[in-house]
Amino acid sequence: MTTRTTSEFIDPRPIYVRATEQAAALIKTVRPDQLDGPTPCTEFDVRGLLSHIVGGTRRIAVVGEGGDGLAVQPVADGVEDEGWAAAYDEVRVRVLKAWESDERMAAPVRVPWGEVPGYAALSGYVMEIVTHTWDLAEALGHPHRLDPELARFALTTARQVLPDSRPRDENTPFDTRRQTPENADVYEQLAAWLGRTPLSRA
Repeated sequence: MTTRTTSEFIDPRPIYVRATEQAAALIKTVRPDQLDGPTPCTEFDVRGLLSHIVGGTRRIAVVGEGGDGLAVQPVADGVEDEGWAAAYDEVRVRVLKAWESDERMAAPVRVPWGEVPGYAALSGYVMEIVTHTWDLAEALGHPHRLDPELARFALTTARQVLPDSRPRDENTPFDTRRQTPENADVYEQLAAWLGRTPLSRA
C-alpha cells in the first residue's frame, strides 16, 4: 500500500481514494431489483444502505470543507433507483477535493465521535466506507473481489477507536463485537469487530 507519511501519522488520503474507487465500482453493479434486499447492516436494506453511503459521504465532504458536518443527515433523499452510482461519484469527488490539502490533515475537525485531527477523522471514514462496501458486497453476492489491504487499514483503525475496553451502547453506531471463525478473512474480521455477521450465517 502506498501512503505518504509524516512523523505524526499515516496519510489516509491515498487509502480513502482507493476505498471510494472500490465502493464506486461495486455500486455500479447494483440492479433495481436488488434494492429491497437485506444487508448485514440490519437497519438498512440495499436502498437504505446506498442512501446512507451517499448521505454519509456528503457529511464527510462538509467536514473537509470546514462546515458543520454534524448538521448534515447521513442520508440521501430523492435519488432514482438507477441514480445511485452517479450520486456517489458526485459526492466522493467533492470529498477528495475537500480533503486534498496537507493543512486539513493536521487541523482539528468535529465529527460524530468528537473533535479530532483531520487525519484521524478521515481514517475513521475509511473504516466506515470499507465496512459499508463489505455490507453491500454481501447483499449483492460478492460480484467483485474486495481489496484486503483496505480492510487491514480499516481493521487497525477500528481496533484503535473501538477497543474492547470501550463499552458500546445505544450511542455507538456499531454493535457488540462478534467472534469469527478461524478461517475468517480480513473483511470478516473487520465486520465482526464492528458487530456484523455475514448474511450466510445470519
